[in-house]
Amino acid sequence: MGLHQGSVLSPFLFALVMDELTRVDARLEVWRQALDSKGFRLSRTKTEYLRCNFSDAVEEADVGVRLAAQIIPKRESFKYLGSVIQGSGDIDDDVTHRIGVAWMKWRLASRVLCDKKIPPRLKGRFYRVVVRPALLYGVECWPVKNAHVQKLHVAEMRMLRWMCGHTRSDKIRNEVIREKVGVASVVDKLREARLRWFGHVKRRVRGSQVRRCLRVGCRVQRRGRGRPKKYWER
Repeated sequence: MGLHQGSVLSPFLFALVMDELTRVDARLEVWRQALDSKGFRLSRTKTEYLRCNFSDAVEEADVGVRLAAQIIPKRESFKYLGSVIQGSGDIDDDVTHRIGVAWMKWRLASRVLCDKKIPPRLKGRFYRVVVRPALLYGVECWPVKNAHVQKLHVAEMRMLRWMCGHTRSDKIRNEVIREKVGVASVVDKLREARLRWFGHVKRRVRGSQVRRCLRVGCRVQRRGRGRPKKYWER
C-alpha cells in the first residue's frame, strides 16, 4: 500500500507500522526474559533475524528490530539443520551448499573412490551410501527448477566420471558411466525422494500440522513483476 507524499493519511500509516514494530520488540524482550529465567543467556551480539518475503512484494525500508535496546542485524539467509534458508524463499544457496558438502564427502573418500583396484560396482555402492545422501539432503521440500536439477546432475556426473578414471574428453555417454558403477540418475532419485515424502504427509492424520500446510493459502496482495514463485506442487 502506498500514499502520495503530503497526504493526510501518511502519518497514520507510519504510526501503524511503528506500532507493529513496537509489539515485535516487546515480544522479543519477553522471549529473552523467559529464556534468561531458565538459565539460557541469549547472546545479543550473535543474534540475527531473517525477514521472509516469499510473495515478492515490494519491501519498505527496514526500521530495525531491537532486543533490549540493541539493534539486531538482518540476514538474507541462514543455515538451519544443515539447510540454507533464504528470505526470498529460493533454494539457489541451498543447492550450491549441498553440492559443496557432497564434494567434501567425495574428497574425504577419494582414496577409495579413485582406487583402480576396487571394482566400479563397489565404488558405486560406496558412493550411494556416503556421498549421495549429502548431495540430496533436504530435497524432499525443495521447489526445484530445471536449473537446479541440471546443477545436481552435472556435479554428480563429474564425480562418477572421476571414479571411473574418465573425463568428458573421452566422449563416453552418461548412461554408460552410470551402468558401469550401478548408480541411477540423480533426477530419478530426487523425484523418488519427493514422492516418498508426499506419501508420509498424506498418511498423517488430517488435522496434523503437516497436512494443514498443504492447504494453507496466502492473503491476496500485489506481487512484484516477473514469473511467480515456484512452489513444491509445481
